[in-house]
Amino acid sequence: MQRALVPVRSSRWCSFAAVIVVALCTGCGGDRADQPITAEPTTSVAAPLGESTTSTARRGTVLPPAPATDDRPFVSSIDVIDAEVADRVVGVSWREGCPVPLSDLRYLTVSFTDFSGQAQVGELIVAADLADEVVSIFAVLFAERFPIERMSLVDDYGGDDLTSMVDNNTSAFNCRFVDGSEKWSDHAFGRAIDINPLINPWVRAGSVSPVEGTPYADRTVARAGGIYDGSAVVAAFTDRGWTWGGNWESSKDYQHFSAD
Repeated sequence: MQRALVPVRSSRWCSFAAVIVVALCTGCGGDRADQPITAEPTTSVAAPLGESTTSTARRGTVLPPAPATDDRPFVSSIDVIDAEVADRVVGVSWREGCPVPLSDLRYLTVSFTDFSGQAQVGELIVAADLADEVVSIFAVLFAERFPIERMSLVDDYGGDDLTSMVDNNTSAFNCRFVDGSEKWSDHAFGRAIDINPLINPWVRAGSVSPVEGTPYADRTVARAGGIYDGSAVVAAFTDRGWTWGGNWESSKDYQHFSAD
């Protein structure tokens, strides 16, 4: 089940607060996403579609998705970064010297279908001018019942991109450099989103990031939550002018979408 959201900050929440309560209660049996992040959790690695899950990895519970039977409607909200959200992100994913001020970012909530086929509500921070478009993209993914394991701010992982990826967490804004460089990432502008990053790893020069995603680097095997060329997920972004990292030439970042 999706991590519980922070307390209500805007009247826009009121229209779907009941949906969130239901979503939270649905998995009260103790899904690991509701537990504090510990140093060494043991979890399952995704199997190809139609196969059972038997091997283990360090982090990231990835299970074959159940049929989507939850008929709750898509819900979303777009809000400015208020004091409560700022308290979560300042000094973690955002700090003085970042290329965008908090006023140029927006806090979003969007519905997504989890790996049990249930509707959950996740959170993202993106550039203000992309907020409406991002909501429309995730509305498409929700309509397609594309499974997403979890969607929490990277601040829940101390702003550590690698930890978030290994936990298969879908996220957007993070004021950081491109790995191995001193160039701002598109994430630092709120103009990139990584989806199911454990099972859609970044493959470059014979290496895989995160390394725990190595079993998923073979893109000839279709897996639950995987993003593949020609899929509805890719089209939802590229039809709106976004770039997919799976189309890059020098490397393949299958989790990554960025707005041009």
